[in-house]
Amino acid sequence: MNKTVSYYMNLPYTFIIQPYQDESEFYYIGKVLELDGCMADGDTQAQALDHLHEAMAGWIEAKLANGFDVPEPVAENNSSGKFTVRLPKTLHQRLTLEAKQEGVSLNQYALYKLAK
Repeated sequence: MNKTVSYYMNLPYTFIIQPYQDESEFYYIGKVLELDGCMADGDTQAQALDHLHEAMAGWIEAKLANGFDVPEPVAENNSSGKFTVRLPKTLHQRLTLEAKQEGVSLNQYALYKLAK
């Protein structure tokens, strides 16, 4: 199937709009989670989202024009909420101690650290 920009633009991608403050101004930054490097900004959330849609179309168009694959959205139901990670013993020990100091399980502590 020959997928077009329009095809990809109608898929349920994950948009993230966050406020941002630098030295001189306040604005919003928008990103498409599945499209690495696809981002835009705006003075308001709505403007950032509008600009993000424009950036997304350009991002997809450039990828297709140069023969690259465009990632499709990750379906929520494909994620079980679990994954296994192998750690060096010293890191495992350190994280276990830090979790104990915080009074939480290692799983809860790891989730906290990953979310930061």
